[in-house]
Amino acid sequence: MSVTAPTCCDIFCNVIDNFGDIGVSWRLARQLAIEHGLSVRLWVDDLDSFAKLCAEADTASETQICHGVEVRQWRKEFSGVQPAELVIETFACKLPENYVAAMAKIVEQSCRKPVWINLEYLSAEDWVESHHKLPSPHPSLPLTRYFFFPGFTGRTGGLLLERDLLKQRDAFQNEASKQDAFWRFIGMETPAGDTLKVSLFAYENPALEGLFDAWSSGKRSVLCLVPEGRILPQVGQYFGGPAPRAGSDYVRGQLHVRVLPFVEQERYDELLWACDVNFVRGEDSFVRAIWAGRPLVWQIYPQHDEVHLKKLQAFLMLYCKHLSRSAGKATADLWEVWNRGSEAGQKWAAFAAEIGEISRCTRDWTRPLAENNLAVNILDFSREIGRMRALKIEG
Repeated sequence: MSVTAPTCCDIFCNVIDNFGDIGVSWRLARQLAIEHGLSVRLWVDDLDSFAKLCAEADTASETQICHGVEVRQWRKEFSGVQPAELVIETFACKLPENYVAAMAKIVEQSCRKPVWINLEYLSAEDWVESHHKLPSPHPSLPLTRYFFFPGFTGRTGGLLLERDLLKQRDAFQNEASKQDAFWRFIGMETPAGDTLKVSLFAYENPALEGLFDAWSSGKRSVLCLVPEGRILPQVGQYFGGPAPRAGSDYVRGQLHVRVLPFVEQERYDELLWACDVNFVRGEDSFVRAIWAGRPLVWQIYPQHDEVHLKKLQAFLMLYCKHLSRSAGKATADLWEVWNRGSEAGQKWAAFAAEIGEISRCTRDWTRPLAENNLAVNILDFSREIGRMRALKIEG
């Protein structure tokens, strides 16, 4: 029995955590539109955040086309629209009631039901595999929502990955001319070969001072590139001034800090590829740092009762099994203190000594991870649900 893939998709994004939610939603929308040919509407309640990721976006426009995606302002008073064949609510955001009612009406009038997916947050915890694809019937309407969990194993939904991303990464990291062009783009000369290049995208963190101290007093020159974000007031405080702006430079000892403007997602990938170590936060930049194939330090979004630390440990158990005992311990130790806001500077030397091995292992791990593509899996699941429904009708 042949069941075609959906031709249209609605993605709903309620921006909560700065750029994490919209970052994932925007990547998914573009991939479904550009690589798979779907007609995609991305409903966003915060166009200001979206515009940070897409320079061509117009924050005053209710409807606009960006990179082949129809971007719509999601207002509290939601106007009636025809629901798409594939409906994705990201991170448990609540769909408008009249939209859900419209989906139910389609079910009553035709055989083709919309496939309704709740795209959940990324986690390496064991329970994710058993909850992936679980159905959740609506209590009063003839609709079923399915939970879809991104993840790192074949029994999860996988990770977002554009078709040629790893080829683009390899070309960038193997060609000096591409790297030189990146450094010119951010207004800098290509750093000397012995300079350790670090990107720092972080939430507020008391551990920053100790880390900067370790870098400034170390034996190796460190260039730290800091995109605009929540960590900037602490950067300014460390150097005895106000919160810096894009273009600000600071030097202390062996440490050189340059503040970068917030860049579009494609340029952020290049930043990660250009650096030797990447400090990242949340979900979207975390996944992109993995694809960069460089050592990374993840600052997970803090949650009540330190639930986030359990998620952190779950990933570390998965990640560190690819490393030697010493490299795994150095990684786990630094990640732990960075997320607890404690003495990261004291754990830096051990981590730095293992950068070569961590880089090789992270890069090797990207190959099997790339075989489990989130966008492809969502479309395959949509077809799977369509076949199940068709068989039920025929039976």
